[in-house]
Amino acid sequence: MSKFLRKPKATYQNNLIAKYEHFNLKENPFPSEPIVNKESQDKRINGDIYEHQIRDKEFDHIINNFIKVPQSDPTHLRLGYIIDTSYIGRGNGKSAFLINLQNKINKDYCLDLSDEQNKCFSLNVAPEPGGRTKSFIKFVDLIFSAILNSNLIESSMSYLRLEAISHLMPNHDILHEDDENKLIELLSNKSWFEENKIGIYDIYNEIKKNTFAQKLPSDFPLHLSHSTSMFATLSTKNDFADYYKNITKVDDKINFIFNHMVLFFSAAGFNGAYILVDDFERIPDFQSARQKKDFALELRSVLYDGLYYNSKVGFYNFLLVLHAGVQRLINDAWAQSGMENRAPISPQMVSKHIIPFDKLNKDHAILLIKKYLKEYKIDDNGQDNLLPFTEEAVSTIGVLSEYNAAKILKMSYDLLEKASENEPKATIDKAFVNKNKGTDEINSDTNETGIDRTESTDLIKKALE
Repeated sequence: MSKFLRKPKATYQNNLIAKYEHFNLKENPFPSEPIVNKESQDKRINGDIYEHQIRDKEFDHIINNFIKVPQSDPTHLRLGYIIDTSYIGRGNGKSAFLINLQNKINKDYCLDLSDEQNKCFSLNVAPEPGGRTKSFIKFVDLIFSAILNSNLIESSMSYLRLEAISHLMPNHDILHEDDENKLIELLSNKSWFEENKIGIYDIYNEIKKNTFAQKLPSDFPLHLSHSTSMFATLSTKNDFADYYKNITKVDDKINFIFNHMVLFFSAAGFNGAYILVDDFERIPDFQSARQKKDFALELRSVLYDGLYYNSKVGFYNFLLVLHAGVQRLINDAWAQSGMENRAPISPQMVSKHIIPFDKLNKDHAILLIKKYLKEYKIDDNGQDNLLPFTEEAVSTIGVLSEYNAAKILKMSYDLLEKASENEPKATIDKAFVNKNKGTDEINSDTNETGIDRTESTDLIKKALE
């Protein structure tokens, strides 16, 4: 018989179903490890799956007391603290909260959130572990790295070039382009200017009329590397990286970030920024008493009363994320430096600049698990339910996890894996949770990673290669 007609003796069963299909799930929707990695493509750990209702109170607090207050108001809050009220360790959802807060701010640069009062961007900064960010200049380096790793320089340069074109050629088609990414691509391309017969040197001269740009030093990377019409070039992000890399004095680097970059962003139409600092305690954890005081003095200078443009207008607004008890680490330094008078970290009464990050409860646990399940349902039929978990099971998971978000998700992952073994169980109830609890303890202090703790490209070093 022809080999084409012969059949194998071993054949597949025709009634096989996928591992999680019993539960109406495409795959296990919960993260196998309680981490947050915004660079990951897996939405279970990059912050894309996020239940906003859980942190509505904290979000509204920031919107009402920070973002909706006009940046032009000289009394607007420049420093705030997101303080964990629970002593159960890491994993309470602060990193995921920051990712989503940053995304909301940057979506329309705060214009939607502030009723058009403010145009602000947001950056996430996470001090490095092991004491590598204990000095203020290292903290400043992280801020500049965050700027480089965003698209802010490209966006700002494109804004300035587009504004110049609107003055020189008010009927040009580019002015009707709404796609920000396409605008950046076109306005960063020298060939596009040549094809459209737009002189780069003419654009440069028009940008120089900007009142903020006029205050920048002549060697600032906004300016052309060859300021003649014959050799006119477009400044890039790498020019900024080179410039910063070649600054040798600490004071000049601080001046660049809190004076010159503020003027640059102001020239590009921004009137503020929100710097979200995750795991702030990694700084004082490794500082001596003198270093803590010096750091606080530097922070006070750049935010409030130094000779920087930032301290005059309050362009950068800092939100420091603190785990419970961190205040004790810096109370003395804040008092000795005068920071306690500006933005008390241990106020005697409820204060607008303090954002308590409360412990989750049963309702939050239900919302959290529902959100993850919904993202991986094969057919949700428009229903918002907990299946295969029962409400009693989720309540038990919450209690066993001390209502720690990371532990809730990890336990849910483990229980679903256990239920899918051998003959899958259709429902995960309280009895099943109690029978299978405690097999894998979670050390969320070591497993959770912050929003900026992944490998990133060193753009300063890359620009010099």
